[in-house]
Amino acid sequence: ERKAAESEINNLAFYDTLTQLPNRRMLNVRIGQAMAAGKRSGLYGALMFLDLDNFKPLNDIYGHGAGDLLLVEVARRLINCVREVDTVARFGGDEFVVMLSDLDGGKTESAAQAGVVAEKIRIALAEPYLLAIKHEGEAERAIEHRCAASIGMVLFIGHEASAEDIIKWADIAMYQAKGNGRNSIRFFE
Repeated sequence: ERKAAESEINNLAFYDTLTQLPNRRMLNVRIGQAMAAGKRSGLYGALMFLDLDNFKPLNDIYGHGAGDLLLVEVARRLINCVREVDTVARFGGDEFVVMLSDLDGGKTESAAQAGVVAEKIRIALAEPYLLAIKHEGEAERAIEHRCAASIGMVLFIGHEASAEDIIKWADIAMYQAKGNGRNSIRFFE
């Protein structure tokens, strides 16, 4: 019982209860690990900050339960777009972070590889979502919702910057993607 309780406490401390993805606390641990690994290997990592476009209207019209269904599906799609060694985390609300580690080659090749993954994510998240909505006292009904993502991305290697700066830079690039018409990808310069 004690082991089960410790496991549950650990899960609550490091994972998002809705999506079961790592939360901010675990993300910071993983970024630190990726930075240390990059320092040893000389390989770049990439951090993507994603914000869902057109999420609020779903919550407003159909309720938070519908929003939760969408967030769970977004998490599933993100996981299917990356390697097992990469990290997909829920940052909060409708914001997610994807961290790619051990990218191949130098900076240019790493940027190209990260760009391919980001485009794969952008396409996957822009596909229609079929959500089964059930309100109390009503029959279940399926709705189709379209929701894309604005993605900001930054490369990092070793300990050239702090984890906080890397997240901040990817967040800035994400806002540039939103300002660029949404459903797009921007690298932090």
